[in-house]
Amino acid sequence: MVDTDAVVIGAGPVGLFQVFQLGLLGLKAHLIDVLPEVGGQCVALYPDKPIYDVPGVPLCTGRDLAQLLLTQARPFLPLDPVSGGCEQIHLGQLVSQLQAEADGRFVVETDQGLRLRARALFVAAGAGAFVPRTLNLPALEGAVNVSYHLDDATVASLSGQHVVISGGGDEAMGAVLALAALPADRRPQAVTLLHRRDQFQAEPALDAQVRSLLASQQVGLVVGMPTDAAVQDGRVTALSVLGPDSVARDVPLDHLLVRQGMSPKLGPLSQWGLDLERKQVSVSAATFESSTRGIYAVGDINTYPGKKRLLLCGFHEATLAAHAAAAALNPESPQHLLYTTTSPLLHQRLGVHQGH
Repeated sequence: MVDTDAVVIGAGPVGLFQVFQLGLLGLKAHLIDVLPEVGGQCVALYPDKPIYDVPGVPLCTGRDLAQLLLTQARPFLPLDPVSGGCEQIHLGQLVSQLQAEADGRFVVETDQGLRLRARALFVAAGAGAFVPRTLNLPALEGAVNVSYHLDDATVASLSGQHVVISGGGDEAMGAVLALAALPADRRPQAVTLLHRRDQFQAEPALDAQVRSLLASQQVGLVVGMPTDAAVQDGRVTALSVLGPDSVARDVPLDHLLVRQGMSPKLGPLSQWGLDLERKQVSVSAATFESSTRGIYAVGDINTYPGKKRLLLCGFHEATLAAHAAAAALNPESPQHLLYTTTSPLLHQRLGVHQGH
């Protein structure tokens, strides 16, 4: 059990900014997300698409924004000098259970066995936990050579292998290009793109680049619907694919990378007893506290009169929620509004020197 002031569920832009605002107020937070990297739907759904409406940032991509916010929050999410990681960030984990204790604290447990006990809980889960769309083949359940994210560890494991990438959108096209661009000694031996038809739903630039790789036979293409999988010793060895001619063919593989997009699911959140309205958490527009004392909801996951699902609104909500929580957790302390431009206390918490 790890004790902390706050747990923030969701490591998207609003969740990252929530950690920053809590840190300014002297509250330590742990951050949990089901995705393998920070950034939420900005990184999962449109990492390279332009964003124009972040105040003071005329243009940035979803990935850029996530990195800027992570850098901003870094004083409160410090890196371990030995491992290079952050012990307060827990990625690839879904919050599975929530229990309220008699003293008002909450015990949060994830599907990976992590247990955190917090004085306040902040739900910044966007439209819900973004989970990968699967192929819906029971035979794939538990197979060790099936991946849904192209992180560094997955890339390192694909050298010299025959990789089949399932999908026809930006995620699949991006994965094809990323593997094709690897140095020869790190590149898969073969890459095959599997899609239900010979037309993709990707950005024109991505489509054109992948078409060029297909034309030069650097990447293969299989058109059809996977109907079954051959599994041996816990590993998928081939997919059975039903082609447009209604003939089933086996596609051998060493690794299956499913990149068919993400879908949001409320998951266990719907069982926490919070007041919900159309799958969103009803909150007070003054404090962004939910119907359960000590649980706050910010960003796309919440609803209140006048709600606008915009990033800049989420940043505003995170700020007010942090101040409301600080007042509730420390009722004996005066709640003075401090400014980062002039406050020595905030400079100390941010780790900056006077005058800089």
